[in-house]
Amino acid sequence: MTFFSKYMSIKIGVLAVQGAFIEHIRKVQELGVEAFEIRQKKDFNQSMNGLIIPGGESTAIGKLLRDLNMLDKIRNEIQEGLPVFGTCAGLILLAKKVEEGMVHLGVMDITAKRNAYGRQLGSFYIEENFEGVGIIPMTFIRAPYITQVGDKVKILSVVNGHIVAAQEKNRLVTSFHPELTESTKVHQYFIEKLCI
Repeated sequence: MTFFSKYMSIKIGVLAVQGAFIEHIRKVQELGVEAFEIRQKKDFNQSMNGLIIPGGESTAIGKLLRDLNMLDKIRNEIQEGLPVFGTCAGLILLAKKVEEGMVHLGVMDITAKRNAYGRQLGSFYIEENFEGVGIIPMTFIRAPYITQVGDKVKILSVVNGHIVAAQEKNRLVTSFHPELTESTKVHQYFIEKLCI
């Protein structure tokens, strides 16, 4: 049985209040998995097997989640076991500690450094190892990285001495944007390893 037929019943919600959510939806759909946008609290009434929090601007997304009364709902869903995948700003939103920034959802035992690569090195591309997947393309855009992890956090990728991907239980984060490359391997990892 192929991946595509095996997981046709899987549904992934993608937070769609700001940022690169369309690209995530396309990646999920490339894998033959249903994806839908989450724009309001009521969208959580749909059953889902996992949630993706995209890149964008973490402060803006955090404010919108508060304004839309969604922050506590998302936090509770994750704490009750909903698998979640945060990229770039999504990593910052999920972190329990944020250097020089506000904690938003605070559900993953990591410390995030916002805009860690600074303006001059704001964007770059590299191919590097992602544990359990292999060498994959990674696109970084004004990216954060992880400066500390808790005892139960598994480091999945390190680039130039900095942690750029990690997993805690069924919570996955990347500093980079896998949705902006040709590869679907990180999304497949999330769906197969965390959502099933």
